[in-house]
Amino acid sequence: MKIKNGENLKVKALVDSGYIYTEIDEQLVKEKRIQMKPINFSFEVFNADRTKNEEVTKMTPLEIEINRYKEQLEATVMDLNRTDMFLGHD
Repeated sequence: MKIKNGENLKVKALVDSGYIYTEIDEQLVKEKRIQMKPINFSFEVFNADRTKNEEVTKMTPLEIEINRYKEQLEATVMDLNRTDMFLGHD
């Protein structure tokens, strides 16, 4: 993954073939000083066990590279409980 300042980061990601969003862990964003920006709306997120996670209010632009595939995307920022990223795949 490449962040806006050009720094490359290797991350562990969970790929979910039925998920429509991509998220990045808030702690990773803070530790690596990745630029965040507020989103125009917020939404609630629930965990797989149906407990409520925090409300999503921020995102960050990223460039994802997997092998030779590259994509620019915006990832929402939230607590992913020790997982660096969730990659949605439709």
